[in-house]
Amino acid sequence: MITSERRRRHWSRADKERIVAAAMQPGATILSVARAFGVHSSQVFRWRQQLRGKEALPGFAAVTIAADPHAAAARTQGLIEVEIGTETRTRISGPADVATVTAVASALRAGS
Repeated sequence: MITSERRRRHWSRADKERIVAAAMQPGATILSVARAFGVHSSQVFRWRQQLRGKEALPGFAAVTIAADPHAAAARTQGLIEVEIGTETRTRISGPADVATVTAVASALRAGS
């Protein structure tokens, strides 16, 4: 049962702008600003979204993620070097496929 008759508070646009501006200050958190003004933090988030419209926040820019052109070249070059004791050394340079690495591993197991 609800016994209180609390009315909704209506905020003017100027009040909303003032609260949102306070939340946008460096070091401010929406929760602390909401508490200071006696509103719920979700309301401050909504006002911020409504007041900024479709434009992005200042300081943010669109980012495109692209493959590193040097990464492909680095993958094609490689070096596998195995040393056993002082006299046995195996080196595979350049791209090594699975069959080559398996053959080297089998040969090393057979020799030990």
